[in-house]
Amino acid sequence: MKVIKSKAIAEFIGTFSLVFSGCGSIMILERFENSIHPSSIPIIFGLVISSMIYTVGHISGAHFNPAVTLAFAITRHFPKREVLIYWFAQFTGAFLAITLLSFLLPHGQNFGATLPHIEPFKAMIYEVILSFFLMLVIISVATDTRAVGMMAGMAIGGTVALCAFIGGPITGASMNPARSLAPNLFQGEISSLWIYFAGPFLGCLIAALTYNSIKCNDINETQNAKGCC
Repeated sequence: MKVIKSKAIAEFIGTFSLVFSGCGSIMILERFENSIHPSSIPIIFGLVISSMIYTVGHISGAHFNPAVTLAFAITRHFPKREVLIYWFAQFTGAFLAITLLSFLLPHGQNFGATLPHIEPFKAMIYEVILSFFLMLVIISVATDTRAVGMMAGMAIGGTVALCAFIGGPITGASMNPARSLAPNLFQGEISSLWIYFAGPFLGCLIAALTYNSIKCNDINETQNAKGCC
């Protein structure tokens, strides 16, 4: 029980940090003119993820994302009995972050909600693709002993920043239901929330299943493979 509690607290802290820093930077940009350059926001999202992976990744695995947790569970890299505990910690962390930001910062209209700037179905597909890229990197560095574990934080944080650069103007580059739910509710933008649940859950699951199918589990297979592993 103590171990599960520690994991939940770590997930809470990581998700809180993600939303407080990432969505907080968007809120600061709107409320304080010339305070943060828009192009720095994807970097902020990437940096906070990287930092939290190195801080609590050894405790909880550093999911910070309900879609990642579910994908790990379905592909048997995570205990199914702990999924709801992780989800509760992740969503609670996100909600507390937005609540504190709305209290601490001056009144504004933007809470960092993710909104589609293309047709909803196309936006959902875009989120599937972004989430696929993110999960493919995560499951590789987290579950494959051949990957360079020390670089996990940089690899995942870099992927988050990259996806934010190419996806931010299109969908907001959520890739994370917890990152979208609280800001969208506070901003009153709920009609498009389904995009940011369906897209990340589908993308992460497809990526996890894909990586499981292409990785070489046998040592001899790995050594003999030419370009596949």
